[in-house]
Amino acid sequence: MQTGTQIDWRRGEAFVAAVDTGSLEGAAQRLRITPSAVSQRISALEQDMGAPLLVRARPCRPTAPGMRLLQFLRRRTLLEEEFLAELESDAGPVRVALAVNNDTLATWLLPLLAPVLIEEALLVEFVLDNQGHTFALLEQGQAVACISGEAEPMRGCTASPLGQMRYRMVAAPAFAARWFPGGMTREAARRAPVMVFDRKDTLQTNFLLQHFGLPEGAYPFHYVPASDPYVQAIRLGLGYGMLPLEQCDDMLAAGALVDLAPHLHVDVPLYWHAWRIQPARLERMGAALVKAARGVLLPVS
Repeated sequence: MQTGTQIDWRRGEAFVAAVDTGSLEGAAQRLRITPSAVSQRISALEQDMGAPLLVRARPCRPTAPGMRLLQFLRRRTLLEEEFLAELESDAGPVRVALAVNNDTLATWLLPLLAPVLIEEALLVEFVLDNQGHTFALLEQGQAVACISGEAEPMRGCTASPLGQMRYRMVAAPAFAARWFPGGMTREAARRAPVMVFDRKDTLQTNFLLQHFGLPEGAYPFHYVPASDPYVQAIRLGLGYGMLPLEQCDDMLAAGALVDLAPHLHVDVPLYWHAWRIQPARLERMGAALVKAARGVLLPVS
């Protein structure tokens, strides 16, 4: 990139639209121009930057330099919206994309976050992934902040500990009686079907390998990649699996579920990652969320 080069906002807009929609055609529909015009704007932007920015596949995806540009453009949009809103007597809402894991969204996050979103007039878009992968969504520019299991911040960002979610290995009482009549043993675990959230979910895999020496594939399993149906599948006796206490504590107390390994648990630490320079409203939201989360989650050891 030549010294003094400025990022043309129309070219940047076309690039972001292509990434968001996954295609030049989708970007064209969003911007109400032709796909050819979208392609020309992105090509001009790549020439300005002196680097390829977009892999023109299906779906379109940013290159490594494109990811860095996407981060910048999303942050610039947020700062611009914040500035323009503050000029108005009645500040309008600002949209933020937050990358979070499914269990967090299904349990403690919304009750803590909702009052802040309302007070700060923020419109939220949740981008869901495993807590080990939400960090990559921030890195790729798909989100402006994230809740992640990664403790170290990305360059230009901060990482604040939120707390830990404690997971228990649970099952329906009838399932436990059928598959684990003598308790959770290696031989019983080798035969009993396990509930796995998705192909990125390693909670059950790590637990069974660490405590029973069973490698992945040594036992039958189901995939149910949605939080509420995952819980329902365990309650219906399809399999056993790990649930956070925030999701299963009441059911354990009521006897609707049983803890198969009461002497064992898995603690998953969570961290709030955000850019050091960010809109004031997003900064206030993050500070409020960190404070509230530390009041309901176990402290990070």
